[in-house]
Amino acid sequence: MRKVLSVLNILVCVFSLYGFRSMPQASASEVVILNRSDQPTLKITDGDTIHLQIKLSQALPKEELITFTLGEQGSVVGTCIIAAEKDTCQTESFLSLGWYWGVDGTAQKSRVVNAHDSGNNPLGQSDALQVLPRPVVLVHGFISTWDTWKPYLGPDGFLSPLGLRGFAVGDGQVDGVMDTGSLTKPTGRTNSIAQNAEIEGQYIDGVKKATGAEMVDLVGHSMGGMISRYYIDRVMKERDVAQLIMLGSPMGGSDCSVLPATLGFYLPASIEIRQSYMQGVFNNQITHRHGVEFYDLGGTPILEPFKSPCTDVPNDTVVSFGSINAIELNSEQIEVIHSELTYSDFAFEKFVQPLLQKSAGTFNVGADPKPTTARSESLQFTRVYKGKVDQGGSTELTINIDPNVTVASFALFDPTRSVTVSVVGASGKEIPLDTDKNGFVQVDDPSSMIYLGYGFANPKAGLWRVTVHASDSTPAEGADFAVSVYFVGGAVLRAQSSTLIPKLGEEVQLSAEVSMSGQALEIKQAQAVIRDPDGNVEVLEFPAGKSISAVWKPKTPGAHGVDIIVTSAATDGAPVERTAFLSVEVQPNPSQFQVTGNLVLVIGLAVFVLGLILFAFVRTLRKVALLKK
Repeated sequence: MRKVLSVLNILVCVFSLYGFRSMPQASASEVVILNRSDQPTLKITDGDTIHLQIKLSQALPKEELITFTLGEQGSVVGTCIIAAEKDTCQTESFLSLGWYWGVDGTAQKSRVVNAHDSGNNPLGQSDALQVLPRPVVLVHGFISTWDTWKPYLGPDGFLSPLGLRGFAVGDGQVDGVMDTGSLTKPTGRTNSIAQNAEIEGQYIDGVKKATGAEMVDLVGHSMGGMISRYYIDRVMKERDVAQLIMLGSPMGGSDCSVLPATLGFYLPASIEIRQSYMQGVFNNQITHRHGVEFYDLGGTPILEPFKSPCTDVPNDTVVSFGSINAIELNSEQIEVIHSELTYSDFAFEKFVQPLLQKSAGTFNVGADPKPTTARSESLQFTRVYKGKVDQGGSTELTINIDPNVTVASFALFDPTRSVTVSVVGASGKEIPLDTDKNGFVQVDDPSSMIYLGYGFANPKAGLWRVTVHASDSTPAEGADFAVSVYFVGGAVLRAQSSTLIPKLGEEVQLSAEVSMSGQALEIKQAQAVIRDPDGNVEVLEFPAGKSISAVWKPKTPGAHGVDIIVTSAATDGAPVERTAFLSVEVQPNPSQFQVTGNLVLVIGLAVFVLGLILFAFVRTLRKVALLKK
């Protein structure tokens, strides 16, 4: 027996000499959570940057992979390798996204991190870590304010039962008020998307300081999603957005915005929403996501073209589902109109809430998409008819519908939301407007780009009369209005600009042609109505012909609306009228100060280089002189 014990003792010594030691016990291991400053912490906000560290009771004889998990059966949140003859390692820094939420959507206010070796043997766990939820920043859209988010805020709001704190840009909780258009000052200049994105950044900084959070969730309605995209791409210095959740944000724009723009209202915001601006300018430049995933919910209650006032179907009255998906993102649809998306509890429960409750391991890296190009085929519109109706009065419009049109859809914008309409068809008979037969819709939300919408399938060709009537609620000063009509079928106008991002004074060639059934039509009259960001209008006349062009030189930087309005005739002589709504972003030239500064920099570098050459030359001469001695 003593011999056996002696042999065993010898074997133990040999094993010890050659390093075959067992892993330390879990109770002797220390698992620590470190914040971004490399300090141990027992409290974080979901999304904070952290890393994990383990320290064993003794060094290991060989390299060992350590795996950290969130909770006993939680997902893997990090790994590190303890080198041979070492007793500690720590993970790379990472974002603790989803740590506040369990896989079942329940709040996890306390978390424990477990460590395992390569054989999945437990090595130890951290002390309990307190986790706070990320704040939610809500970004309003066009002609709107923070009030649109009231259903989300307060003790009775959507966010409260989840234990989430909401901040709506402009609500005064922290500094920052965007300007996307004021109902009381429709002709006042709005901020551009870029300017509002800077303000959004100021607001987010305030939220982070007020809460101590390093990350926020962004929820944007309509244009708020476009502003948030710009923030993420151009303004955000270091990633502080967990995800971008959008409601009805037109990633491909909406030509419903040409209605207020034609009246000179809400510029330049009403130009930046245009389909041509979003697809031709914005989406080609704003492409960086810095790892942020994009989500967009599209309303799709309108499925028939004659019920669609000013955009493709399916749509939410002003934003089509095609526009929602104009860039690569995660999208869903719901049968809710555009102006009700922020009020809909169903939209919140179905779409927003599950995203806010995403758990650890479910956040993916949002990859930058490839730049897109403008869509070649656009909706076919007549010109926008604008006018004013006095209190107690009416104004009649005459609108031509050409042959072969299968759908004529009308949209009316009235910021006072007080007028009514009557329609007399080409037959001379008044047509009662009906929800089922004509898709008649009245949108009372002032932030919407339309007030009334209605349409007709297979309308009779000829002159139609639309009369806009004042009502008892029309203001004493009257009501300005704009009416657009888009056609399916009939003639097709194709118009383009030689560049969408010209410089000041650069020659821009505008061109257009009209065809019907593949045959080019003679354009009898055409003009480009060019509206700059301040509302100033320049009219450029085109010569007649089948393929027309004219040159324009921009004088003001910023977003410009370019409406190319043509009058032609069908092969049977019937009049044809079409308008293309283009947009360009005029680039400012460098200021004299910038030019002077660049010149000084170049001269300074030249002097520095010459100095180095001279210094080297002198040193060479000295060496030669010494050698001669």
